[in-house]
Amino acid sequence: MTITINTRFLLTNYLEGYGNYISQLFTRVALLLPEHQFYFLLDRPFTEKMELPSNISLVVLPPAARHPLLWHYWYNIKVPAFLKKCKADLFISPDGFCSLTTRVPQITVIHDLAFLQTTNSIHKSHLWYYKKFTPKFIQKSRHIVTVSAFSKQDILQHYPQAANKISVIYNAAMDCFRPIDWNLQKAIKNQYTDGKEYFVCVTSIHPRKNIIHLLKAFSIFKKWQKSNMKLVLVGRLAWKNDHFQKLVNTYKYKSDLVIAGYLPTTEVTRLVGAAYCAIYPSLFEGFGVPVIEAMQSGVPVITSNNSGMMEAGGEAALYSDPADPESIAAAMQKIFKDEEERSRLIKLGLEHVQQFQWDQSAKEMVTLVQNQLVR
Repeated sequence: MTITINTRFLLTNYLEGYGNYISQLFTRVALLLPEHQFYFLLDRPFTEKMELPSNISLVVLPPAARHPLLWHYWYNIKVPAFLKKCKADLFISPDGFCSLTTRVPQITVIHDLAFLQTTNSIHKSHLWYYKKFTPKFIQKSRHIVTVSAFSKQDILQHYPQAANKISVIYNAAMDCFRPIDWNLQKAIKNQYTDGKEYFVCVTSIHPRKNIIHLLKAFSIFKKWQKSNMKLVLVGRLAWKNDHFQKLVNTYKYKSDLVIAGYLPTTEVTRLVGAAYCAIYPSLFEGFGVPVIEAMQSGVPVITSNNSGMMEAGGEAALYSDPADPESIAAAMQKIFKDEEERSRLIKLGLEHVQQFQWDQSAKEMVTLVQNQLVR
């Protein structure tokens, strides 16, 4: 059988959310199905070194699909032409889009409906495209996969036509996120924060990620505690970051703020593993992978008391209201002042995260794929 997968988010030196999801999940799926041929479909060359199973072939189908017109062209003209050429038996699309013009059965992964919840965090043309075509994608797909029970219920509430063809397959943290020893932690702190303890936030600088309220919360925390604690932000500057940059230029605690920018995964794991606490204050998420990455690293987590983040964190995270900087600051203060609570959350987090494993998710995806191939 021939299985094709949309992997256009495999971007050279730029693997984030969807890209990590693809590389972690679907390479494992291919390993579990060695008798099948897999084609990873890209919209631009991918030159980063990845160890791929021998039954995976990379295929570049230009042009790069970077806006709605090119999305429409790529999914509905370029992809169907290749599916016909390779006689595909199944097409899997992990980014919420599918092809509306092919007759090949499709599995579409919809991670969340953030475009309906935080409309100011997305380009107007992109928002129009999502709103217009998501119901069509759901109708066209043979099966829908999402990443949490929360997202499943959210999808069913807005698109009841997904009933009877939607499954939950959890995200997971990469194996490289793990506790690190005290000496390495000390070296990382010396490198980034002059040896000081720090909160870390791993996310893109984007309105939905709520970094402005995090900075306000950090200011409140500093006023309350008068400590030398630092805040480290890890991630790229994404859309609508002008407000963030202006705020940073005049930020009272700028000397305690470290903007590390986009870093390779190996460096992210070091910064997370050496942190005093990880904070993920997003306004809305279908799951919240940074939550479990920190837990798997033996680091306590503060996250938002809404959407999929509460499912990711379970009883092992400390929650705050993302709309209220003082609520976030109170959680930061609690972690800072209560060492017993911090140790308890670390222990709970290491236990809780065991239920999210890429190997298990791959087995569940394989079962779903096999069910579609034999229909």
